[in-house]
Amino acid sequence: MLRTTVILAAATSVMGIDLTPDTWDVETAGKTVFVKFFAPWCGHCKAMKPAWDTLMSEYEDSSSVLIADVDCIGSGKALCDKVGVKGFPTVKFGDPSNLEDYKGGRDADSLKKFASELKPSCNADTLDNCSDEQKSVIETLKSQTVEDLKATVTEEADERKAAETLFETTVKKLQADYQGFVSQKETSLQEIKDKYNIGLVNSVLNAKNSNKDEL
Repeated sequence: MLRTTVILAAATSVMGIDLTPDTWDVETAGKTVFVKFFAPWCGHCKAMKPAWDTLMSEYEDSSSVLIADVDCIGSGKALCDKVGVKGFPTVKFGDPSNLEDYKGGRDADSLKKFASELKPSCNADTLDNCSDEQKSVIETLKSQTVEDLKATVTEEADERKAAETLFETTVKKLQADYQGFVSQKETSLQEIKDKYNIGLVNSVLNAKNSNKDEL
């Protein structure tokens, strides 16, 4: 019986926290988060799981940092849709209301190092962990109306979308230009080959050299 209890306890510890829309606010309140959004069938997610589970276990008692999972196929799908998850695994970090993309390594050492450098996020309600500059900004924002704040959120989203669209358009243009340059190069090389008949030139040259050697 004791052995079974120990095994169950260990299994629970390894599982860590699996966030859902119902538990997100409670579990993330007052914490800086480091979250893996995954799909159970994803091969890269499975490869990353041992290192991530170990990290979750190490931070399970932290009062300032939350390491957690979100199952995008199961109960966490709405959260994944909300933060714009497009591939698996997607790892995000920071303020629960303003997550940023994690772009570092996914091995145990890289994840552990990054987690150790996470700082408590600024709390706009209590001003805990806020710098003087952040406090000043918060005071200014508190003087604005709900409509003004919503307009800022919309404007920021529109500018971000415009930047992403510009990037995608530029990349497509570069790809098209590249294909054009490749085609132009191939055409030029073919024209040069036809102009000089270099294959025949080399054949005749080799024959003359061969005859010369025989003499």
